[in-house]
Amino acid sequence: MGFRKGSEGPSFFDLFSQQAANLVSGAALLASILDASTQERVALRDHLHEIEHQGDEINHRIAQLVNQTFVTPFDREDLGAVASCLDDCMDFIDEAGDLIVMYGIENIPAPVHSLVAEQIDIIARCADQTAHNIPALKSPLDLRDFWVELNRLENEGDLTYRRALTATFDSGADPITIIKLKDLVEVLEEATDAFENLASRIETIAVKES
Repeated sequence: MGFRKGSEGPSFFDLFSQQAANLVSGAALLASILDASTQERVALRDHLHEIEHQGDEINHRIAQLVNQTFVTPFDREDLGAVASCLDDCMDFIDEAGDLIVMYGIENIPAPVHSLVAEQIDIIARCADQTAHNIPALKSPLDLRDFWVELNRLENEGDLTYRRALTATFDSGADPITIIKLKDLVEVLEEATDAFENLASRIETIAVKES
C-alpha cells in the first residue's frame, strides 16, 4: 500500500529534508577529498558515492509518493522538480569528488587550489542554506530570503569559476593537468548552477501559492 497524505511514513517534506541533509554531508566530504592523501581520497570518495546512492533512493521514493498520493501539497510536477533539483546538486558534488580521485589530481598550483577550495566552500554554503530552509518548504512564500541567497551565492560562484579558469590556464602546468583541472572547475560550477535551479523552482512554487 502506498503512502498517503496524513498516513504513516515520511512526507514529501521529510524526504526533501533528508536529501538536503545529504548535500551538507556530501559537500563536507568533497572538501576533505581535495586536501586528503591519495590513499585517504579513495575511502572518502567511496563514502561520497554511498551518500549519492542514498540520494538516488530518496529521489525514487519521492517519485513513488507523487504517484501514490491522491492529494499532493503542491503540483506533482513541482514536487518532482524539487526532488530532481536536489538530486542534481548531489550528483555534481559526487562527480567532482570522483574526478579528483580518477584523474589523480595532485600538487595543484597554489592559486588554482585556493580558488577550487573557494568553489567548494560556496557549494557548502549553498548546501547549508538548503538544509536549513527546505524543512520550511510547506510555506514557500516564507522562503524568499532563501532563494535570493542561493542566487547571490551562484553569482559569487560564477565569479570564482571565471577566476579559477583563468588561474588554471595561467598556471604553467602541463596540458594534461590543465585539462583535468578545467574539468574539475567546470563540474564545480555546474554544482552551483544546480543550486540556482533549485532556487528558481522554489520561487516558482511560491508564485503559484501566492
